[in-house]
Amino acid sequence: MVSQRLYFAGDPRERNLSVQMVENTLPQHTPLLGDTEYDAALDTALAKARRSIRIFEHTLGRGYNSPQRFDLLRRFLLASQRNRLQIVVHEPRTIDRNCPRILNLLRLHSHAISIHETHSNAKSVYDPFAVVDDHSFVHRFHFDEMRGLLALDDPIGTHALAERFEEIWEASSPTVSPTTIGL
Repeated sequence: MVSQRLYFAGDPRERNLSVQMVENTLPQHTPLLGDTEYDAALDTALAKARRSIRIFEHTLGRGYNSPQRFDLLRRFLLASQRNRLQIVVHEPRTIDRNCPRILNLLRLHSHAISIHETHSNAKSVYDPFAVVDDHSFVHRFHFDEMRGLLALDDPIGTHALAERFEEIWEASSPTVSPTTIGL
């Protein structure tokens, strides 16, 4: 069962995080109120990625097919063979229609990209988010709303969503293949 928790309870100093914040860097939180702000926040966070990007969405919309997003993801994947892009969606069927650029990236970088579909026990999770490395995230409070939060340089909040992503990942299985025959 995937938990509905968003943040840890208790004192953040007691958490054992492997993330080291840059000296004098404070977390930056920006509320998001609409589609445009959400897409810009997602691009801002993706531009900061150096090792991993983990995305959970209901489905990948047309924003994931924009030339700017494609370029951000392509540059991230080309920066290192160790970089990883993990995507989990509830509804994968529209990816081929709405996101041909993502499918192109999947064909070119199949070693670095995984796209999963949630199992039925995880379909009740309703708040999409993206986690960048161990320091930043974009979190929408509900699929049907555009209200959300961009958090940069916030390893504690990011850690909570990264753990949540791992729970969702475990409750999912591969769904989109780099080839049309599934090989």
